[in-house]
Amino acid sequence: MTEIVLKNADEVLLGRIDRIARRRGWDMSTALMHLLEQGLHACEGNGEVRFESSEADVLQAAFEALSEVPDDPGFALIGRTARG
Repeated sequence: MTEIVLKNADEVLLGRIDRIARRRGWDMSTALMHLLEQGLHACEGNGEVRFESSEADVLQAAFEALSEVPDDPGFALIGRTARG
């Protein structure tokens, strides 16, 4: 495996990486690998959130279930817009 060397990193960045590493129980090398991987995923997808198909199916089912909530003068109107 290639060694990761981080040069000229400021103390704030190193502190952020260290906090993540400690919270997750990782050493700094493992933390850098995970952070690089996640950063690459975010950049490759232009920062868009993408769901796996099973997650998308569950989310779609939840939306469909919410659309079945009957109209009433109160709770069911929260977040809905008036129909034209």
